[in-house]
Amino acid sequence: MEVRFDVTARDNIPVLAAAGEIDVYTAPRLREQLLQLAHAGHATVVVDLTEVSFIDSTGLGVLVSGLKRFREAGGDLRLVVTQPQILKVLEITGLSSVFAVHDTAAAATADQPA
Repeated sequence: MEVRFDVTARDNIPVLAAAGEIDVYTAPRLREQLLQLAHAGHATVVVDLTEVSFIDSTGLGVLVSGLKRFREAGGDLRLVVTQPQILKVLEITGLSSVFAVHDTAAAATADQPA
């Protein structure tokens, strides 16, 4: 399955919405999107995974790398997750305690100042 990305802004914070499956084949596109946002000077980014049906370890690795990059810049990488299977993957891997996980983009952008 193909993955789609769409970037919008909410409260001056970029929201990268993904749809589809994030796996070994599509994770490089996610990495490129995050790098573009970082190079554009954004310290905090929200990744909206509400329309993602599957994420593998490669996709999780990209998110962790992005988190490290944005935190080193004094910001954060926040996730929007509503799919039970994606929430379960985050819980099993322990990443639900590493990432700020929200149920809406509005909650993610209101989390704290960017």
